[in-house]
Parts: sequence; C-alpha cells; structure tokens
Amino acid sequence: EFFIKLQHCLLGLYAWEFVISLDFDWKVITGKHAFRWPLFFYFAGRYLMLAALIGIIVSVDPPTSLNCHNLVTFNELAASASLGLACINLAVRTIAVWHNKWITRLVILLVLGHWSLVLQSGLVITSWTPTSGCVIVETKNTILAATSLYAMSFDFIVLCLLAYRLAFALDPISIASGRLARRLISEGLIYFLVSFICNSISSLLMIIVVYDPVVAVIFHIPACVASTIASSRVVRSLSTFNAETGRVQ
Repeated sequence: EFFIKLQHCLLGLYAWEFVISLDFDWKVITGKHAFRWPLFFYFAGRYLMLAALIGIIVSVDPPTSLNCHNLVTFNELAASASLGLACINLAVRTIAVWHNKWITRLVILLVLGHWSLVLQSGLVITSWTPTSGCVIVETKNTILAATSLYAMSFDFIVLCLLAYRLAFALDPISIASGRLARRLISEGLIYFLVSFICNSISSLLMIIVVYDPVVAVIFHIPACVASTIASSRVVRSLSTFNAETGRVQ
C-alpha cells in the first residue's frame, strides 16, 4: 500500500516538474534553442524517467493481466538508466572544460563502469496477483545499492575535476569566464548534494534490508527521480546561461 502511494506521489511530482519545464524542450525541438549533442543525454534521461514512472503505475494498478516480467524489467532499467544519464550530464561538461584526452578517457571508463551496473539492475523476478498487480519477488539489492554508490562516487570525482579545472585554468581577467565558472560550480554542487543525499539514503537502506526486494525498489526509484530532476535543471540552466551578462536567458 505504501509503495503504491509513493509511486503515485513520485509520478505527480515528476509530472509537475516535467510540465513546467516543457518550454525548454519545445524551444530545442522547434530550433529556437540550438541543439548540441550533450542535450541527447538530457532528453534521454528525462523521458526515460517519465516512462519508468508511468510503467510503474501501470504495473501496480493494471486494468488487466499483463506480462509483469517485461514491464518491471523495463521500469527498473529505465529508472537506473536515468540515474546513469544524470551522471553523464555533469561528466560531459567536465570533459568539455578540460578538453584533455586523458581526462576524457578517465571519464569514459567511469561511465562504462557505471553502466555495467545499470544494465544489471533489470534482473528481477516478478509474479502477478489480481489484487496487487505485478509483485516483485526477487531483485538484485546489492546491484541497486552498488549503482547508487557508484553514482555518488562518480559525481564526486567529476565535480572535483570540474572545480579544479575552473579554479586553476580559466583566465582570471575574463569576467565572463569567471561568471561561467561560478555558475558551473554552483549548479554542479547543488546537483551533487541532491544526488549524494538521495543515493546515500537509498544505498544505506538497501544494504540494511538486503533481503527485501520491495524495499530496494521503494528507495531506488526516489533517488533516480531526485537525481534526474536536479540534473535536468542544471542542464537547462547552463544551456541558457549568457556568459556576457551572467544571467540566465
């Protein structure tokens, strides 16, 4: 019962966040805002999270019998993928700031390591009940916890690299660069703190209640939602940042 109510609340929260930020998506789609390849990760994570939440609601409130295994597997993979894409959003900006092949290779290795865990998060066993819909019987709690812990570590490394580069490599005379640096650090730090808090709580609870598959999903999904929202806000803010005026336009 708690799980069902929580998922409805999460969908409502995310749907509200999704709707109030659709103007940015529309500007990109209509060409009013230039589409750059890093925005692919923004759109992928944003829409995968929405699809995952809708899929979860369908799985717990199904109108009729359905293939639970495929649906729940998709939900878990989509939610975990959105978490992975949230990390990539910050990582891409770190690569762009450094413009160094060794840093690029390091970040790519970190991304591949994270996604090796993300792609295992869909290993679930489910069953169908007429009253509760799709019920998770077994899931890889350790994989879900490891995915969240890896995301925390990944974000921390990337944020440190970003902060170091902006602190010591940008021209201090350039006012625009200074404002951009402050914006990158502040936005990145906000995202990191939100992601860190949510993922740490999620990981801790999943480790403590390692034998309860439902608890693992209960705390994994909110962490993915929070990270996706925070990451998407960072992308939108930085994408509309005017370095010359230091304002968002």
